[in-house]
Amino acid sequence: MFKKLFKQSKVEKIYAPVNGEVVKLEEVPDPVFSQKMMGEGIAINPSKEEIVSPVNGKVVQIPDSRHAIGLKTDNGTEVLIHVGLETVALGGKGFTLNVSEGDKVRVGQPLLNVDLSYISENASSVITPVVITNSNDIDKKITLSEEKEAKAGETVLVTIN
Repeated sequence: MFKKLFKQSKVEKIYAPVNGEVVKLEEVPDPVFSQKMMGEGIAINPSKEEIVSPVNGKVVQIPDSRHAIGLKTDNGTEVLIHVGLETVALGGKGFTLNVSEGDKVRVGQPLLNVDLSYISENASSVITPVVITNSNDIDKKITLSEEKEAKAGETVLVTIN
C-alpha cells in the first residue's frame, strides 16, 4: 500500500537515434509529420549513417522497405524512427538492418545503417523524424529538447513525465 502511495512517477527519456542537426517536427517538409498526424516528436537532419536505439525496449515493427523502425519502451511508449521522407519508395535500397522484430534493445544499440548519399539522391529528404506514435494516449507531460545538435545515444531529445 505504501509503495503505491509514495511511488514517484518515472521520467522517461528518448535519446537521439543519430548524430545531426535537431529540427522541430513542425519544420519537417511533410504534412504527416509537421502537422503531427502520427504524434508528437522531433526530427534530425542526420550527419552519420548509423541509427541507434533511442530507448530501452523492444523492436515492434520494421516495414519491408526498412526505412523505419517502430519501438516500444519498457514503459509502453511507442517510438517511430522514420529515416528520410518518401523513402518507402526505395524498396529497402540504402538500408541495412542490424535488428529484427521482437529483439530487445538498449539505448545506443545499432539498429540500422543507412546510405545517406543514396537516400539524398533518390528520396525527397534525409531528415529523420522521431515520433511518439501513442503521444495522444499518454497522460504525461512531453517536453521536447531545445538542443541544436544531437549525438546518437547521448543527447536527450524528449522527456516524458
